[in-house]
Amino acid sequence: MKRILKLMLLALVAMLAFGCSAEPEEKKAETAAPAEKAAEAPKVDKKVLRLAMDADPVSLDPHVQLSGGMLQYSHIVFDPLVRWTRDMGFEPRLAEKFERIDPLTMRFHLRKGVKFHSGNEFTAADVAWTLNRLHQSQDYKALFEPFAEPKIIDDYTIDIITKKPYPLLLNMATYIFPMDSKFYSGNDESGQPKDAIVKTGPSFANVNESGTGPFYVVSREQGVQMVLKAFPEYWGPRGNVEEIDLKPIKNDATRVASVLSGDVDFIMPVPPQDYDRLASHDKVRLITMAGSRLITLQMNQNRIEAFKDARVRQAMVYATDNAGIAAKIMKGRATAAGQQGPEGFFGYKPELAPRFDLEKAKQLMKEAGYEKGFEVTMIAPNNRYVNDEKIAEAFVSMMAKIGITVNLKTMPKAQYWDEFDAQVADVQMVGWHPDTEDSANYTEFLLMCPNKETGYGQYNSGNYCNKKVDELIIASQSETDKAKRTAQLQEVEQIVYDEAAYIPLHWQHLSWAVAPHVKNAEDIVNVMDFPYFGDLVIE
Repeated sequence: MKRILKLMLLALVAMLAFGCSAEPEEKKAETAAPAEKAAEAPKVDKKVLRLAMDADPVSLDPHVQLSGGMLQYSHIVFDPLVRWTRDMGFEPRLAEKFERIDPLTMRFHLRKGVKFHSGNEFTAADVAWTLNRLHQSQDYKALFEPFAEPKIIDDYTIDIITKKPYPLLLNMATYIFPMDSKFYSGNDESGQPKDAIVKTGPSFANVNESGTGPFYVVSREQGVQMVLKAFPEYWGPRGNVEEIDLKPIKNDATRVASVLSGDVDFIMPVPPQDYDRLASHDKVRLITMAGSRLITLQMNQNRIEAFKDARVRQAMVYATDNAGIAAKIMKGRATAAGQQGPEGFFGYKPELAPRFDLEKAKQLMKEAGYEKGFEVTMIAPNNRYVNDEKIAEAFVSMMAKIGITVNLKTMPKAQYWDEFDAQVADVQMVGWHPDTEDSANYTEFLLMCPNKETGYGQYNSGNYCNKKVDELIIASQSETDKAKRTAQLQEVEQIVYDEAAYIPLHWQHLSWAVAPHVKNAEDIVNVMDFPYFGDLVIE
C-alpha cells in the first residue's frame, strides 16, 4: 500500500511539474528568446563577458532613437545588411552580396537559412517591412527620405531603390537592421500595434526583441543590468562569448575601478584623466583612437530673441575656449573643432579653425546691444559624452565673462533625451557621430530647418534655419561627382561657420579598457564606436 501511495505521489508531482513548465502556444509566440534544454548541465568554464558602459540602451526597439548607444545595441542583437570594416570599407552581413543595377537601384542578395531569435526565417519581406518602419521613425525618416519603395524579387533578393541617384546607398545599408516582421505584427495585450514606435511610454517593441544578431536579450532592468546570451542558431562565424552581463556605470571613477579590480572585463568609455594610468597598468589594456563624434551646443532661437542675432551667436562662439576644454578637461584626448566634419570628410575646410577671442566676443555683444548680457537656461547630460557635465560647467564660466548668466541643469542620459526633444532649455548639448561617415549627415540632423514630415533637423534644438543650407544638402544627396559634392558640403560648412549656427566644441576621441583575458578587443572596435561583440574571444 505504501509503495502504491508513493507511486501515486510521484505521478502527481510529475503532472504538476509539467503543468507549471508548459507554456501556452500564444505566449511562446511573443517571446524571442530561444528555448534552452532544461536537462543541460551548467558549464563550469562558461565564457561570460562582464561589460560596463557609461549608460545602457534606452529601449529594445532599434528605431526608437538614433544614437550611438542604440546602434551599439543593434550590432549585438540585430544584424545589418552590411557593416563597416576597420578600414572604412563594407563587408557583407545579412546581404551576402550586392550589385548596382542602375543609377537608382542596388540589388541585395540575402543569406539563406538565417533565423530570427523567435525561430522565424529571415526573408526579403523582413527587409522591406523594416525599410517601411524606418520611414515611420521620427529619428530615422530623414535619413531614409531619399529612398523609394523597395522591390522584392524573390524571398532572398531585394532591390533597394532611391528617388534620385544617391552616392551613400551602401553607407545607409549599415543602418538597415532587419526586424522580424511576423514577430512584430498584430496587437499586444493592450491592443496597441506591436510595431508601434513609442519614444516615451510603453510599447511591445520597447520591451521585446527578435533580431538575427549573435545575442538575444534574456533580462533587462533599465539603468541596472541587461543580460544577453549567445543565440545558438546564429547564422555566421563568431567568437566564443556565451553571455554578456552589461551593467551601466555612470560614474567615471567607479567604472575605471571596476576594471582595475577585475569586477568587469571591458569598459567603455575611459575618462581621459585615466588614460595614462591605465596605459601603464599591467592588468588592463587601454585602446584608443581618434573619433568623428562632434560635441556641440545649440542656441534655441525660438526661445531667446537675442539668439536670432548672428552677432550674439558669434560672440558665444568666440567666448568659448574649446581648445582649452580639449587640453584641460579632455586631457588632450579630444580635438578642438571649428566646423562639423573632421579632416578627411568631404566638407572639411582647413581655414575653419576654432576662434576663441574674448575681446572679439565682448565687442560683438556690444554691437548687438547686449553689452550688459542676459540670462538663459541650459541642459546637458551627465553620462552620455566624455566629461559632459564638466564641459557644461566650464561653458557656464566662459559665458559669464561676456555677461551671459547660464542656469545649468544636468541629468542622466535616460532622462535627458526626453527633455532635449521637448526643448525645455535655451541652450542644449548634443553630440553627433555621422554613422554614414559623411559630413552631410551632421547637417541633416543638427542644422537643417526642422521638418517633422521629412525628419530633417530632428536634433536641431537651436531651430537654426537657412534655406540655402537645405538646398545644398539636398543637392549633395544626389551628386555623384566627388569634386562637386565636396564643393557643396564645403559651402555649407562656410555658411554655418559665418552665421555661428551652433557652438562647436571638439571631436571626442574613442577609448576602451579591457582585461588581459579579452584577447582580440583591438579587432572588434572601430571609429564608429560600435564594438562587434559577436566576434569577441575571451579566455
